[in-house]
Amino acid sequence: MIEQLTEDAILLLKQLIETQSFSSEEDETAAHIEDWFKRYHIDYKRTKNNVWAVNKHFEEGKPTLLLNSHHDTVKPNSAYTKDPFKAIEEEGKLFGLGSNDAGGCLVSLIATFTHYYNHENLKYNLVIVASAEEESSGPNGLNSMLSVIPKVDVAIVGEPTLMNLAVAEKGLVVFDAVLRGTPSHAAHPNDDNVIYKSIEALQWFKDYNFEKSSKALGDVKLTVSQISAGKQHNAVPADLSLVIDVRVNDAYTNKEVADILQKEAPVTSITPRSLRLNSSSIPIDHELVKAGIAMGRTTYGSPTLSDQAVLSCPSLKLGPGDSTRSHSADEFIYLNEIEEGIKIYVELLKRVIS
Repeated sequence: MIEQLTEDAILLLKQLIETQSFSSEEDETAAHIEDWFKRYHIDYKRTKNNVWAVNKHFEEGKPTLLLNSHHDTVKPNSAYTKDPFKAIEEEGKLFGLGSNDAGGCLVSLIATFTHYYNHENLKYNLVIVASAEEESSGPNGLNSMLSVIPKVDVAIVGEPTLMNLAVAEKGLVVFDAVLRGTPSHAAHPNDDNVIYKSIEALQWFKDYNFEKSSKALGDVKLTVSQISAGKQHNAVPADLSLVIDVRVNDAYTNKEVADILQKEAPVTSITPRSLRLNSSSIPIDHELVKAGIAMGRTTYGSPTLSDQAVLSCPSLKLGPGDSTRSHSADEFIYLNEIEEGIKIYVELLKRVIS
């Protein structure tokens, strides 16, 4: 059964690679996932481009374990040398856009759910969501499903972790900041030139450290990622805009970070775009984590954002593939990573839900 599921999972991944599925444009990949559920006689539902199902013997009153990964992708970058929409096998690798992030995880979780779908007397109910709009943090992704699916008590989110246990994940807040000065003709003296004023502000952001560090996630990471000012060579602008990317550890809430920066940052104004993408974690003594450690998997804190950010329950990020390949040119996953991923997922759940 596992061997056949693995073979079918790789075929599904090839279909997903060869079907464009940019965020909010995942209708055709959703159809491929529906075909899997139909073939395996799994009673499923589709909500917009999210495809989901619960195990056959779902029982009210039991805790529910969510299995989730996404089938949308970013757009391919210009450095690709291979066709991003062609599933190419070479030397044990499967190339293609979304192969690593997060197609390999998704098909491995679908195979795992299928393995357990008909099992009776499980300790946990299972729900799987093949979600949309993860890459864009869009309104019609996993966040929109939490009021549709059964209440979730714990989750495994499939993202490439080399099948190690990401027990915590940094949150994200993007800030728009404005610094104002005095506009003038470039030929005249100006002691309030906003571009020169920005030097001190940029140095402040570069040097600023949040006090509280995290054992799992380290320090809060603050990065000025965009700057914009001026339209004419002979005119000093009135204002300058900055975009600040802040990766938040689990020692702060996103609101606490926003309050600190709004109080202390040397700019005229600084406004968060959203506060909903919080850090996430799972207790190190949770039975999922303990089972993974007993299987020889290591634990770590992840600096990258995933759909964990929209969950309020404990969640574990775990999946085949390597995060460093995500969004890269000629993205790939090793076929044996998918084989190993399915075996580890199945064994991990066996230790917890059987």
